[in-house]
Amino acid sequence: MGTWMSMSAAKALYKPLSIVSSVAGGLLAGKIFTEIWQRVSPSDEEPPEPQDLSRSTREAFIAAAVQGLIVGVVRAALARGQAKGFQALTNEDPQ
Repeated sequence: MGTWMSMSAAKALYKPLSIVSSVAGGLLAGKIFTEIWQRVSPSDEEPPEPQDLSRSTREAFIAAAVQGLIVGVVRAALARGQAKGFQALTNEDPQ
């Protein structure tokens, strides 16, 4: 454990930081998804919203699946990095 902070203080700080990291990850993932969508979309349109009936159901489902994949991977990568950083600083598992 680090000498600059008690374990209970470190664990108390971990939860709010993980929430901030999750929100930041969602924003980052949204930007990544939009950038990828604009590069692969033949019409250079914004990603379809599910309720936009002028776009095909197939396109809406593909966009949702790709977006979900990107959001999941980015959030998992950030959470994993944060947990490893916590463990490196404290020699303890954040769970």
